[in-house]
Amino acid sequence: MRPPSGEQFEIAFADQRAVVTEVGGGLRTYVAGERQILDGYEVGEMCSSGRGQVLAPWPNRIADASYEFGGARYELPIDDRASQSAIHGLVRWTPWTLVERAPHRVVVAHELHPQPGYPFAVSFRLAYDLSERGLHVSTTATNVGADACPFGAGAHPYLRPGTPTVDSATLSLPARRVLGADGWTPVPDTEHDFRELRALGPTKLDHCFGELERGEDGLARVVLGDPRAGTSVTLWADESYAYLMLYTGDDRPDVGRRSLAVEPMTCPPQAFRTGESVIVLAPGDSMTANWGLVPA
Repeated sequence: MRPPSGEQFEIAFADQRAVVTEVGGGLRTYVAGERQILDGYEVGEMCSSGRGQVLAPWPNRIADASYEFGGARYELPIDDRASQSAIHGLVRWTPWTLVERAPHRVVVAHELHPQPGYPFAVSFRLAYDLSERGLHVSTTATNVGADACPFGAGAHPYLRPGTPTVDSATLSLPARRVLGADGWTPVPDTEHDFRELRALGPTKLDHCFGELERGEDGLARVVLGDPRAGTSVTLWADESYAYLMLYTGDDRPDVGRRSLAVEPMTCPPQAFRTGESVIVLAPGDSMTANWGLVPA
């Protein structure tokens, strides 16, 4: 029987294993030794709650499923009924093509054709690599159409801390601002300040964070740890990803604070409506963004 997520592309390096799926080109599992680094899903299951999915040509939501670009107004299908929004782009449920495979590396590609609401042509190439440094994911998008197009990208991994729930996990998040109903606000002296490693506790997160602090290598790092076992997983994101969405999944029974979604994004929620950090790809232009996971 064919799995709901299509063909499974497994890669391995030392004691690490990961599985990339044909449907959506997403990351279904990532294991280091006996540790489940991701809160993924079984091969016989359909992906739920966006687990490991690729978010493009926009991440998060577009309210009313409508936006303006280049003096024209576009209407997308509403696929998040609760918020009456278009959510997480157009490539999550489409088949991706295997273009390169090695024991430790797989590359998949997808051609997004013009369609109602997004009449632009974008070619995607995703590379997943395992090494002694962990998992590296590189996303490249190229405008192969005749017109400039708006673009944003993200990823949706759920990290497992090793604790029964994230309440007893520790979190380090290098962000100085958080996006709320009233816009961007500073995080110092609020429950959303995780610039220093501390317990997540009962804090509910479904928030976008910005103004990320970075190391000398230009990378922003989020660390989710199990203080009892002394283990952790670090998600890093390069400068292409200026935003991080964190989500504890309180309203989803299949998540229920068992794991923490840490979503690197090139633009924040509603970007196609606000214009904030939207990438405009001219015909022939490409962009590449990189993120990864390091178990410790």
